[in-house]
Amino acid sequence: MKKFITIALTLMLILVPFAGCGGSAPAPAAPAEPAPAAPAEPAPAAPEAPPADDGEPLFIPVISKGFQHQFWQTVAKGSQDAADKHGVRIDFQGPPSESDIQVQVDMVNAALAQNPAALCLAALDTQSLDSQLNQALSSGIPVVGFDSGVPDAPAGSIVSTASTNNESAGALGAEEMFKEAGIAAKISGATAAAPVVIGVVSQDATSASIVGRTRGFVNKMLELAEGVHPGGVEVAGHDVFNKAASGDVVVTILVSVPPSPSSADLQAAAQTMLQNTSNLIGVFCSNEGAVGGVLAATNDGTDLDRDNGRYSDLIVVGFDAGSVQKNAVKNQYFYGAITQDPYMIGFLAVELAVKAVNGESVDEIVDTGAKFYSHANMDQPDIAQLLYD
Repeated sequence: MKKFITIALTLMLILVPFAGCGGSAPAPAAPAEPAPAAPAEPAPAAPEAPPADDGEPLFIPVISKGFQHQFWQTVAKGSQDAADKHGVRIDFQGPPSESDIQVQVDMVNAALAQNPAALCLAALDTQSLDSQLNQALSSGIPVVGFDSGVPDAPAGSIVSTASTNNESAGALGAEEMFKEAGIAAKISGATAAAPVVIGVVSQDATSASIVGRTRGFVNKMLELAEGVHPGGVEVAGHDVFNKAASGDVVVTILVSVPPSPSSADLQAAAQTMLQNTSNLIGVFCSNEGAVGGVLAATNDGTDLDRDNGRYSDLIVVGFDAGSVQKNAVKNQYFYGAITQDPYMIGFLAVELAVKAVNGESVDEIVDTGAKFYSHANMDQPDIAQLLYD
């Protein structure tokens, strides 16, 4: 009992000092619980990425009629730029020459074996590709023609064609010739007693491209000259293009088509026009063959020299862009020439293919345009790339 009292007293002595400090000591604070986080604002939804089948860009083979020629290299450049713009992959190829029909057939077979999204094609021989075109049609592979396209292809197999509108290109030649100050003055000053003649040398009257260019030039020049002399303009020289004037003839548009497209016949046709036509003030050449004929008939163009040439006042406008013609333009023997636009032929072919794959509506024929070049602009980069040899 005494032992118990002693232990109790001892405990009381220990606790009394704490009581004198104003109450019991606070218990050590427990670590604070983290406050519950406020609900986060929902993040804006990210735009959905366009669906992709396998993450690979669309594959569109581009098969031309040739490869080495500068014309086709410019087509290739346009094709690649369109591919870069639209994020697709192309494979541009063509046979070594435009007589290698079977080589192109093999290229088309290899392209279709890769199940491409679309195919761009300038056919050397449509008949040789009939089965391939039908295969593409049944497989849902849109085919876009370019340059000369795929004439007489199986129905429905070609969704669009990117090519030069030859009538528009020929019309451009007439517009540019009519702008030349000397031509404009001579047409304006012509009378029924002293009519003037504008000549056209055309390689043939059967090829669609040549006929188109000739008709485009003739119709536009007729329109422009009629604006100066209403009823006083005739078209003569060939039944395909002839048109009588309704009044006295003041301006004649004379179309010369040789019996064959040979160099000798083209030269003879040009010589006859130059030597036997009074008041000949201008000549339009509808293609490279006609250009060669006119140059051969004028001593490689020196007779057209602006200062000392026999035909120094004659205004000649050519078509296409071979090296001989480019030299004639550079030397100012020719006033200028019309070039197709191979860059836009390639660019628009690929762009049309992309649109077709995406289900967009495309026109059956899309004009790739043409450009007029002269000594003044032929070295500018945008023109120079179009002047193929």
